[in-house]
Amino acid sequence: MPKILLLNGSPNREGCTYTALKEVADTLNKHGVETEIIHVGNKPIQDCIACMHCQKAGDRKCVFSNDAVNEVIAKLAEADGLVAGSPVYYSGPTGRICSFLDRVFFAGGEIMPGKIGAAVVSCRRGGATAAFNRLNLYFSMNNMIIATSQYWNQVHGFTPDDVRKDIEGMQTMRTLGQNIAWLLRGMKDNPLPEYEPATFTNFIR
Repeated sequence: MPKILLLNGSPNREGCTYTALKEVADTLNKHGVETEIIHVGNKPIQDCIACMHCQKAGDRKCVFSNDAVNEVIAKLAEADGLVAGSPVYYSGPTGRICSFLDRVFFAGGEIMPGKIGAAVVSCRRGGATAAFNRLNLYFSMNNMIIATSQYWNQVHGFTPDDVRKDIEGMQTMRTLGQNIAWLLRGMKDNPLPEYEPATFTNFIR
C-alpha cells in the first residue's frame, strides 16, 4: 500500500494546520493510501549548521538526534511522498518547519527523487501564497513531483472551527488528496529517469 507522510509544522498539535492536513489524509485513506501525520512539536528545532556530517558519513543521518529529523528521513525512505504543512508567520512558514526541512532535505536529499511533494498552509487572512511558495522550493530542487489542487493549497481561519467553515479551502484539501492518489496510481511501475550526476557550479568563474 502506498504511504504519504504529512508534516505538521504548527506549534499546535491539532490546530488549523492539522485540520487542513487531516482533510488531505482522510481523502487519501478513502483512495487506499496509508497516511501518517507527524507533529514537529512546539520546542525549538536546531538549524542546519552545515557541519557536513550527514554528507561525510553517508548514512542519511543528521548529527543532531534530539528531535524527529532522523526519524522522518528514515520514514521517508519507505514512503511515497511528503505533505508539509505550516501556519503563516509574517508571510512565511514557521521557522521551526524551515529548520526541520533544511536538515531533512540536506541529509536525506538522495531519497527524494520520484516522491510526491505538496505544501499546505493555514493563515488567518494573508501571506499564504508566499509561505506556500517557500515550502514548494524544497520539492522543486529535489526531482520530486509537486502535487497541486484546484486552488493554492491554503485554508483560512483563526481556529479549527473557522477552517472547517472555509468550504473552498477544505474542498481544495480534498482535491489535493485526490490528485496525490491519482499521481501515485500513474507512477506505479514507472521507473525514474536515469539522471546525470549532479553538477554544482558558481556563477562566477
